[in-house]
Amino acid sequence: MRELTEARSEYLVGRLMKRLEKVKILIIDELGFVPFSREGAELLFNLLAKRYQRRSTIVTTNLSFSEWVRVFGDEKLTAALLDRLTENAHILTTTGASYRLRSRKAKGLPAGTTSAEEG
Repeated sequence: MRELTEARSEYLVGRLMKRLEKVKILIIDELGFVPFSREGAELLFNLLAKRYQRRSTIVTTNLSFSEWVRVFGDEKLTAALLDRLTENAHILTTTGASYRLRSRKAKGLPAGTTSAEEG
């Protein structure tokens, strides 16, 4: 999202969109973790609409579909995006503890420390 927004402000968004449209598999990781602006939501919608039924897209998120409106800020935009993303999609829902948290526990490390603190 940052790259798309920056490209738009530098008038390079068309070139970046064309490049991202052609990527065989686009991975959008942690959708909704960092909120984005209306402009960002529209850019992402446009990109995914152009890729619709042409290229594969993987989206990871900790949010349920009902929470996506909060991320995109517009109910109609969110519905249109979900309509495109979920048609012919494989939706995998996982439950349980975080893989990273389990890994830290297995190493005997406290859950809240960072690599720098471990030293």
